[in-house]
Amino acid sequence: MQFHQLKPKHKKKKKKRIGRGGKKGTYSGRGMKGQKSRAGANFKPAIREFVKKYPKLRGYKLNPSKKNLLIVNVGLLEKKFKAESLITPQSLLKENIIRKIKGKLPSVKILGSGDVKKPFTVKNCTVSEQARKKIEKAGGKIL
Repeated sequence: MQFHQLKPKHKKKKKKRIGRGGKKGTYSGRGMKGQKSRAGANFKPAIREFVKKYPKLRGYKLNPSKKNLLIVNVGLLEKKFKAESLITPQSLLKENIIRKIKGKLPSVKILGSGDVKKPFTVKNCTVSEQARKKIEKAGGKIL
């Protein structure tokens, strides 16, 4: 007798398929009774309310430094300051142009909206390209 000539003594037993209706349906893996065993059971996950509260945009807490950035236009500096004055975040705070955020002095960015005729010096502030051109054209400096 060879290996390919061997045959099983008993037939293979067929696996019972449950949960498909009829008399042998049992519980379809749903357990017994209760809302979860019924059709159309709809439980909201407990965490859903918390998830919905979070911002949807990607990377929302990765750059906290942008929150402490205050914007000041060149036209406002022209009105508030005299010629040849030094403009720093501290001097802007004294003139009530900016305010402290959570007890700290914020970083300041100067934008180019408005006209500049007085020369003044800007120190410890970020200055946009357009504002830089206007300040230097009026005879001012950026340190």
